[in-house]
Amino acid sequence: MKPKIKKTSFGSISVGKETFNHDIVIELDGTVRKRRKKLSKRHYGTSHKVSLDEIQDVYQMGAKQLIVGTGNVGRVRLSKEAQVFLDERGCKALLLRTPKAKDRWNETEGKGETVGLFHITC
Repeated sequence: MKPKIKKTSFGSISVGKETFNHDIVIELDGTVRKRRKKLSKRHYGTSHKVSLDEIQDVYQMGAKQLIVGTGNVGRVRLSKEAQVFLDERGCKALLLRTPKAKDRWNETEGKGETVGLFHITC
């Protein structure tokens, strides 16, 4: 079963019983790990544009949906290459400001076809 996101605020996200002070990825099996945003920073100089390298790190075989928490004001975007990669695999990307992405994630709780990437600042 997927972990529930209890709370988001600028600079933190609470998942299950843990609070994280960094961006996170939630995998198909519910594992929560730190986002590897350096994979995007090395291409674009920012983690606000998700690179192909990063999306390849986030995507898992069998995922039908990727929920992206784009930050509190919605700055994160997918690169064209990242979007094409997901499209080719039949994985729909849903980009929402992180508080709304939290709600959508919790609506999909228990469904094993969704992965998440959550940016917790801007």
